Amino acid sequence: MGSEHHFFVEADNIDQEQVVITGDDVAHITKSLRLESGDQLSVADGEGNKYLVEIVETKPELVITEIKEELEIKVEPELEVTILQGLPKSKKMDLIVQKCTELGVAKIIPLETARSVVKLKPKKAQRRCQRWQKIAEEAAKQSGRAKIPQIGELRDFSQAQTLIEEYELVFLAWEEEEAVTLQNALKGLSFPQKILIIIGPEGGFSAQEVAQAKRWGAKVVSLGPRILRTETAAIATLSMLLYAGGDLGGRA
Repeated sequence: MGSEHHFFVEADNIDQEQVVITGDDVAHITKSLRLESGDQLSVADGEGNKYLVEIVETKPELVITEIKEELEIKVEPELEVTILQGLPKSKKMDLIVQKCTELGVAKIIPLETARSVVKLKPKKAQRRCQRWQKIAEEAAKQSGRAKIPQIGELRDFSQAQTLIEEYELVFLAWEEEEAVTLQNALKGLSFPQKILIIIGPEGGFSAQEVAQAKRWGAKVVSLGPRILRTETAAIATLSMLLYAGGDLGGRA
């Protein structure tokens, strides 16, 4: 049992019997959705806990709800997948963040590479990351997730080594790879809990970057016979991993 209306609240706003909703969501609940006492919605604390609640009282600055049940439906993948995404042009990153959040990504980290057309100065990068975090939160609400994916700080490719070393399994998608496909790399794999996907920008990775990533422990793979746009590559790779890991297409 659940609700079509889903919101995130701070863990401090949840106790054993009630949940208090504050901030911008109050106006959305009371004015846009016109929900009132007796209506039900679901809330999550962003840490994996999700509840069905019923509105008890609405005020200008908060909505007080009563917990009806803790929802045991597993909406979060067992696989913790992070995407290290080469900075794309235009609003492609908005799309990547939105769709990968819907699919179940755990974290997205923007990456500047040798062929990145977009170059962001620190202040602009911070503003962009804040924007992408907001998109992730909205997409997590829409898709009924129990966690909001984290948008990491912008990294330079030279900083990728320490990140790669944090993960049990790392795949770098490269259109010039001919020997190893992602499909073959996944055969017989006992899935680890943490996986990192590295996706290049529009121009792809340089051969030097690919060689460096290999030395750092990344497995270079092809995604198939057709060249995918960077936004398609991120969405497709995440989908394939979560499907192979038993999340997408399962848990009926």
